Amino acid sequence: MRPRRPAMRRLAVVLACLLPLGAVAAADAASPTAGARIERQGREIYRDFVDGLADRDCSADSSDRWRRHFAHVPADLARTPDRLLPLFGYVVDQLRAQHLPTEYALIPFVESGYRPGARSSSGPAGLWQFIALTARNHKVPIRPGYDGRLSPVDSTQAAVRYLKTLHGMFAGDWRLAVMGYNAGEYRLFGALRQAGQRAADARPEELPMPQTTRAYVRKLQALSCLLLEAGEREEWLQAIDHRVPVLVPAPLPRGTSHLDSWASGEGHDPGQIRRFNPAFPEGRIASADRDLRVLAPARVPQAGSNSAVAALAAAPVPAPAGAGTPTGPAVAAAPPSRTAAEPVHFAQAVEPLRSHVVARGESIWRIARRYGIGVAQLLARNGLSGDSVLQPGMTLLIDDVLPAGTAAVETAQGSP
Repeated sequence: MRPRRPAMRRLAVVLACLLPLGAVAAADAASPTAGARIERQGREIYRDFVDGLADRDCSADSSDRWRRHFAHVPADLARTPDRLLPLFGYVVDQLRAQHLPTEYALIPFVESGYRPGARSSSGPAGLWQFIALTARNHKVPIRPGYDGRLSPVDSTQAAVRYLKTLHGMFAGDWRLAVMGYNAGEYRLFGALRQAGQRAADARPEELPMPQTTRAYVRKLQALSCLLLEAGEREEWLQAIDHRVPVLVPAPLPRGTSHLDSWASGEGHDPGQIRRFNPAFPEGRIASADRDLRVLAPARVPQAGSNSAVAALAAAPVPAPAGAGTPTGPAVAAAPPSRTAAEPVHFAQAVEPLRSHVVARGESIWRIARRYGIGVAQLLARNGLSGDSVLQPGMTLLIDDVLPAGTAAVETAQGSP
């Protein structure tokens, strides 16, 4: 996102019940459709995108200006499938793993044209165009030799984490969440108060927000409608129906000095790995002693190998039956994280973690009683106190798997 006025950069602590820090990280590389597959058709990525939309009604769309501005996007997806479709599919996967609307997958089209290495002269960088301050506030590493804003793994994890927080804050209304993403959540709260509206039944088009923020919503609406209309044309569906790799985060072994050597050893195309991971200038890995991940095509691991352990640790846990739609009443649970050093029993089933989305009128006591746990336990697991106020749409962690010290998420006002 573009830099904000200094007054909009105040730091605020967002309650972890909106999004436990480990939730997106544990679900990273998870997908409702990817599983252990290493390739899929472009038509499947498109279907996953459409299935995850919160709003498919284009009858009231009046964004003619933005339709013209983004008219090239459907053609670009068909023309350069090896560049755009894998990345688009990766972002769609991350959002659907968190049960978030796939309208959010259109944000990188607006911000960077889906170019992981995009840089602006004013400072923002990467798929999501984070400024440095916003990136650091959202735990994206920036250090000599490595700019995590240019990592599709680091930046997408941070963006999805923040969008999930906003989605919970604003009662699951993707338009409000996007407004908060663009202008800052506190500015949006102020606009809701000024207009006498509540997030649960807000009329976003009537809120006193900047024109740029209103336009941000219209841009995404225009893009969504352009893609929905493109999908009605069989020739376009055939044009995108290429076999493309399923991209997943892959750990770089410590001591690796160059992407090319790692890619060759893993059987990947070094040029493709570099293209998807511009955080490493010219493929050099300056931070060889750090824990780093690259975005790479999924591979079928050999049983018993380190790759097999890593793949199983990152594999998604299916959502429980009746888990809901992207805007519905449930959030997919994420498995506890593992390290490659821990033994993995390949036939062992992993129980999904439980979470609860707060409904209007629910109390912490009522929720604790429902799940058979103590009020104090539930408060502690979500970084809450007895004075905390529950808001509809908040996500509470029921099962305690987070490590100590991850009770809160810092966000920047007006960011990312």
